[in-house]
Amino acid sequence: MKIAILSRNKKLYSTRRLKEAGEARGHEVDVIDTLHCYMDITSANPVVRFKGESLPHYDAVIPRIGASVTFYGTAVVRQFEMTGAFSVNESVAISRSRDKLRSLQLLSRKGIGLPRTGFAHSPDNIKDLIKNVGGAPLVIKLLEGTQGVGVVLAETSKAAESVIEAFMGINTNILVQEFIKEAGGSDIRCLVVGGKVVAAMKRQGQEGEFRSNLHRGGSAQITKITAEERATAVAAAKAMGLNVCGVDLLRSNRGPVVMEVNSSPGLEGIETATGKDVASMIFQFIEKTTKPHNNRTKGKG
Repeated sequence: MKIAILSRNKKLYSTRRLKEAGEARGHEVDVIDTLHCYMDITSANPVVRFKGESLPHYDAVIPRIGASVTFYGTAVVRQFEMTGAFSVNESVAISRSRDKLRSLQLLSRKGIGLPRTGFAHSPDNIKDLIKNVGGAPLVIKLLEGTQGVGVVLAETSKAAESVIEAFMGINTNILVQEFIKEAGGSDIRCLVVGGKVVAAMKRQGQEGEFRSNLHRGGSAQITKITAEERATAVAAAKAMGLNVCGVDLLRSNRGPVVMEVNSSPGLEGIETATGKDVASMIFQFIEKTTKPHNNRTKGKG
């Protein structure tokens, strides 16, 4: 098959591994910089142009869309969908997962375990907002933050009020969530491919750090997940409509709770921790699933 990886940097580990894995399985794999694609929107024959030429037809595309380019990146994915290419993750699903509030609402509607969460822009009663998520300590997040940036742990109600007021001062939307103390600064990243958890790792934050992101110096190791954790990860991926994603879980006293569903999960941490060839598993899914116009939304959503 002819397959495109939409990535801003062909040197990134995940992009390199996907290209290597695809070519090892006999596919023709091109890496295309998403932001350098452009489109003739009014044409009756949808195409994607790149460096002055129309791109050839691709059987499938693998979107590796960074959070900072979600709007344009999903427009490019949508255009590929309109050409009939199968997108591993659909444009609608990527947009859905990138909107923290929308994703939590979808997960909540499906009855999937979540930390108690409040959403606010200019709350008239900050004390009530804090009370509704169980009081301090609590976690305050900027809606647009990624990789642990824009996430604050407020140990006391007074500190929480101060942080919320500060965020309100910069005219932004925030999420306020209960702090799952029993998780001990760790989380579980489940890599879901085609409705199955194919790999899982436990990420542990540095001492004194409640965020477990590997970008913030956290460590990772292979872990055995429970049947409930596996079912939660699969249900979360399905609720988002994502075929390939990373589902981040916390182990709480009431069972697994979902913190985030990542539509472009990095492969380096989980392949290193587990020794599994996740990149090849993604291509196995593509080989099994790819058909012309096989995306549910057909680029219309």
